[in-house]
Amino acid sequence: MRRTSLLTLVFAVLSLVFIILLIVFRFKFPLYPLVSYQDVFDLLTPFVLIPVYWLLFRQAGGEAATLAEEIAFMVLAAIWVEGHGMHLSANSINNLSEALARSQVLNILPTDIYQLAYFFDEHLSHYLWHLGTVGLTALLIYREWRRPAGVVTLWWATTLAGIIYGFSYFCIFLEGQTVALGLPFAIGVVAFGLIWGASIWRSGRCWPFSS
Repeated sequence: MRRTSLLTLVFAVLSLVFIILLIVFRFKFPLYPLVSYQDVFDLLTPFVLIPVYWLLFRQAGGEAATLAEEIAFMVLAAIWVEGHGMHLSANSINNLSEALARSQVLNILPTDIYQLAYFFDEHLSHYLWHLGTVGLTALLIYREWRRPAGVVTLWWATTLAGIIYGFSYFCIFLEGQTVALGLPFAIGVVAFGLIWGASIWRSGRCWPFSS
């Protein structure tokens, strides 16, 4: 059962594409020029990533998820989607406002309208979205910690996934101005992994997901 490792790699690649690389498509969408190709493709992001989160959630842990875990997943996924949707719309409005200001057609940058859109774009949406991100990650780790699935790990796949997602994670929280949320969580995950791994090593048990 090595599909969990491959699914992790797929998730890392899709996260890089839909959260980081979509910025290269920031040019006008011909069917509705007020939005960009980035906005259009970004509409697909929750439809792509949330199902993959769900598959990882189902495969994490050696037993079926409890009702409490399933409710936690739904709440965290809702926070994730709410933050993403808020960011998608507010970011599109901000991009248009800044483009109009640069072209000297209309400058609303000094107004409260722009400041409100900026707040939803760069602050509230980021914290909601990223809170959902770390929350779902913590839930997956919790399920595997409490009831290890014991599946074989493809180390090349998980190592590559770690490098790709690590880069995405760095960009997400740095550009999103949510380092205060992302950095402590990353340190906590690394520390937890080291402590958990050391306890397994000292106990003489087989590493639960070794290849």
